[in-house]
Amino acid sequence: MTESFRRSGEYEDPSTSSPVNPEWPAPPAYPPAQPVATAPRKRTRGPVALLAAVALVAAAVGGGTAYAVQELTGSDTVAASTTTSVVPSSKKGDIAAVAEAVSPSIVEINATSRSGESTGSGVIITGDGEIVTNNHVIAGDSTIKVTTSDGKEYTAQVVGTDSSKDLALIKLENASGLKAASLGDSSAVQVGDQVVAIGSPEGLTGTVTSGIVSALDRDVTVSTDGGQQQQQPGGGWPFEFGGQEFNGDTGSSTTTYKAIQTDASLNPGNSGGALIDMSGNIIGINSAMYASASSSSDAGSVGLGFAIPINTVKSDLAKLRSGSQE
Repeated sequence: MTESFRRSGEYEDPSTSSPVNPEWPAPPAYPPAQPVATAPRKRTRGPVALLAAVALVAAAVGGGTAYAVQELTGSDTVAASTTTSVVPSSKKGDIAAVAEAVSPSIVEINATSRSGESTGSGVIITGDGEIVTNNHVIAGDSTIKVTTSDGKEYTAQVVGTDSSKDLALIKLENASGLKAASLGDSSAVQVGDQVVAIGSPEGLTGTVTSGIVSALDRDVTVSTDGGQQQQQPGGGWPFEFGGQEFNGDTGSSTTTYKAIQTDASLNPGNSGGALIDMSGNIIGINSAMYASASSSSDAGSVGLGFAIPINTVKSDLAKLRSGSQE
């Protein structure tokens, strides 16, 4: 092609002085570079891509967990992520590690009223001293004293109560910097799961017991009358917690809820304490124990204890914080 241009006199090699025909523009010294086409890359769907995706999701979940835990140390209600592990991963499933991690979030509660005194337990849910416990622990016009795991004593005021669920929220006066518990997900609990219970049975602060979840959705009937520290499961079984026996024939108003059943040892004084999974998350608030009709009022655990599922507690927190007194 170039050669024919030379012969016609219309174009000559650019190394010469000028084109033969001056009306023709000179060609560029180098032809423009053409883009190089490549075949589209196949999207990797193998292990590397999957690992990258998992890492991204884990990072997002981790960020959400940190935010949720931080929010629980304030006044807002934000449930802790169920992926939270309070126990170091190297010690997950270790009872001693669970006890060490969660014990600072469990308190002893002493309530004094005109009708007498009661001792129970509670779970710290905010760093400034909000504590969840059983309604029957603080029922009545009580003066409430709370002792933390490090021996500090506080006065507490009732924020809200819900006798229909046997729950109460109290608040410590002039408290700060407390270790809030991580609230888990009771819907993920399965029969056979290993659990730890922490409370103050018979006033023995910080007592740790362990066992398994032996049943779910067990009907437990509780008295809604103030001062009644008694419960019974469905079917009319005699039942007690807090030193008094209740066989359902007292004329009291009652309510029934679905409970987690455990064989972890629970005794009077465990009321309001924590039932904990092996990651250190609270999955229930211990509320009741079985006592046979022939047993005395101070009989110990027979391996049939009951806890209010933590999801019930979380769904009731807004109502309790509003100051409801039911």
